[in-house]
Amino acid sequence: MDLPSFFIAGHNWTFWLGWVWTLSSIVLTTWVVLQRRSPVSTLAWIMVLNIMPVIGIAVYAYFGPQRVKRQRLRRWHSRAALMSQRDVQRLRTHRPNAPGWALQHAALIEASCGMPASSVQSVEILPSGGATLAALLAAIDAAQHHVHLEYYIFEPDQTGTQLLNALTAKARTGVEVRLLVDGIGSPALLSRKHRQLLDEFRAAGGEFAVFHPARLDRLRPLVNLRTHRKIVVVDGRVGLLGGINVTDDENEHFRPHDAYRDTHLLLRGGAVRWLQYVFLQDWHYANGRPPRGEAEFLPDVAPGDLPVQIVASGPDTDGEAIHRAMIDALNMARQRIWLATPYFVPTEAALLALTNAALRGVQVKLIVPERSDSRIVTAAARSYYKELQAAGVLVFEYRGRMFHAKTLLVDNHYGMVGSANFDNRSFRLNFEVAAVVYDGAFNEQLARMFDDDLSQCKLVPADRHTPPAQYVFESLARLGSPLL
Repeated sequence: MDLPSFFIAGHNWTFWLGWVWTLSSIVLTTWVVLQRRSPVSTLAWIMVLNIMPVIGIAVYAYFGPQRVKRQRLRRWHSRAALMSQRDVQRLRTHRPNAPGWALQHAALIEASCGMPASSVQSVEILPSGGATLAALLAAIDAAQHHVHLEYYIFEPDQTGTQLLNALTAKARTGVEVRLLVDGIGSPALLSRKHRQLLDEFRAAGGEFAVFHPARLDRLRPLVNLRTHRKIVVVDGRVGLLGGINVTDDENEHFRPHDAYRDTHLLLRGGAVRWLQYVFLQDWHYANGRPPRGEAEFLPDVAPGDLPVQIVASGPDTDGEAIHRAMIDALNMARQRIWLATPYFVPTEAALLALTNAALRGVQVKLIVPERSDSRIVTAAARSYYKELQAAGVLVFEYRGRMFHAKTLLVDNHYGMVGSANFDNRSFRLNFEVAAVVYDGAFNEQLARMFDDDLSQCKLVPADRHTPPAQYVFESLARLGSPLL
């Protein structure tokens, strides 16, 4: 049969469906490969697109890896960097024998996200949602010029309403108040039912913006690229960050028996300027224009004695700063690694760094929730237990309530607290932020909190019994870990 006859000859629909499937498979596979993502993630997406060609395209369009381009606020960055140089000079005077690992680690973070080491006068660990809300309300009450907030989850419940009323009252006094929330993480606040709360806030002079609204009218919706950050900046001098969202779920005053166990930080000093810079970048991206007031937003703050470095990462860069910082911290450990995370779905590099540390004799302890708010993520996390324990890692499951803290302490002089989970999504898909504190006293505070959490945990036995059905479910969940 010649070629024209082939095309005009009658063929049943399954024949043509096979050709369409084959051609689409070739095109989609080539497209995914040319993205040059990690091999494991690339292979996972190829499987999805080939097994479910029509549904797979929709899934990839919504949840596949993407890069976003954002304008950099170069002038703001230059001003903040010049101020940080003075912080570093003071730190060198008061800490002349800074260890080489700290200098190299700080250089790695600066190279990957552009934020140098800085300093603060004080760091306070906030161990709960209630404590964080109290500190936040006090900072808002003392604000003189501006209050900037960015949250993944902002619920219009008792906690959210109390906070929004305080922001509205402050805006009425003439203080500039800006609130940025995530379009997927805060659907209730954005609903018509609670429009009055936002209308009152805006009427008082407050400014409001949504990060990546949940729009379905574009070719590739950005529903998978979220701001997972929790940032508050008051007058450019006081900053809060960590894992705690605005919700009754994390406030022990409203939910005394089952509020999430979580950790936040309150910073006072120069390093807050980098939290401000991160917020302004996100605000400009979401709102379309940066606020004016460089001198007020980046005030001249006296250097402090505590070295702190803000780390930010997101899908607008290939730097993966938090991912790199965590792996580097694990690699430099010589005595102990105590890691707490609600979602443990590590990349291959992160898993290797964690097990390498245990194999070379470092004490490695990991706290995860016994039951997280995602059954699939819990199953995926448990699929890693056997190889962790084989390397010598002690795995603990937090019982009773949801464990949501995201902390890392290494040896006796390193601590990290932030919004990032120990998973692929936080490392590569979400916009995240964390603070690294190079200080022994802070490290010891984190260690005491970790010990307190251990009292609510059970040690997972190395011979953990897993029923066959559960074993299969955990294995399947792990297979999808690059996509979680």
